[in-house]
Amino acid sequence: MKLPNASQKLKIFNTNPENCESFYPAIEGCNGVIIGHSVDFEDKYDEEPKIERSIEGILEILKACLETKTIERVVYTSSDATLCFNKEWPDVVDESWWSDVDFIRKLGPSGPFYCISKRFIEKAALDFAGKNGLDFVCVNHAWVFGPFVTPQCPLLVSRHLPMILKGNWTNIEYDSGVIPFVHVDDVARAHIFLLECPKVKGRYICSRVELTAHELSQFLRATYPQYKIPTFDCLKVATKPFKFPRLSSKKLLDAGFKYEYDLEDMYDGAIASCKQVGLL
Repeated sequence: MKLPNASQKLKIFNTNPENCESFYPAIEGCNGVIIGHSVDFEDKYDEEPKIERSIEGILEILKACLETKTIERVVYTSSDATLCFNKEWPDVVDESWWSDVDFIRKLGPSGPFYCISKRFIEKAALDFAGKNGLDFVCVNHAWVFGPFVTPQCPLLVSRHLPMILKGNWTNIEYDSGVIPFVHVDDVARAHIFLLECPKVKGRYICSRVELTAHELSQFLRATYPQYKIPTFDCLKVATKPFKFPRLSSKKLLDAGFKYEYDLEDMYDGAIASCKQVGLL
């Protein structure tokens, strides 16, 4: 992984997710904390123990933030997965919606653990913060897309690149709804904005653009003619029991945040990174 100026600006601490005191050195003297919590897909525990461990870990961090007495606000990286999967779907979803766990489980094996775990973790963190008077804000971001610094192409990026990398639409699951995108740098900027903006509270959807699979196909063919991108008509769309709704960023925009990157910026960055690691 290549991070500019990491040797001067990045410091890594060893912590124990079961011991809040282990987080003290990392947050000592700070007035804000950003938690980029990632769900562990690799361990071999069942779903329930995984979720319990993740909840315990996030609560230990929040306890540490309370006990240090210097933290003024915590910003947590959540996901649109915590609010989009619901049988009562409206056409446009805002921060008042929560995904229905039973409904998620009925959708099949494609990613339900991630959605369920993020749903439980976010709710537990919000409840804890509310009960303990901790200023806590969530970023519910859409599909994060754009350039990357890892040696491999991240899952969320590779999922929407086979039509460029391989010249086909294989390994892509699209439905009759929309695909929400946001540039990775805009997600980072949203975290910093919500950490510093004085009058923010609760959940904030971060989604720059939503478009259907057919619209994505048209965009890619028009923007990147050098790649032989097939038409979307050749894809056999799997029937799904849901339609992904549009996401409203109104709350975030009303707070004063402005997106800097559009869909072309996202794909330009992703393609450039793929070239750097030899995928293109």
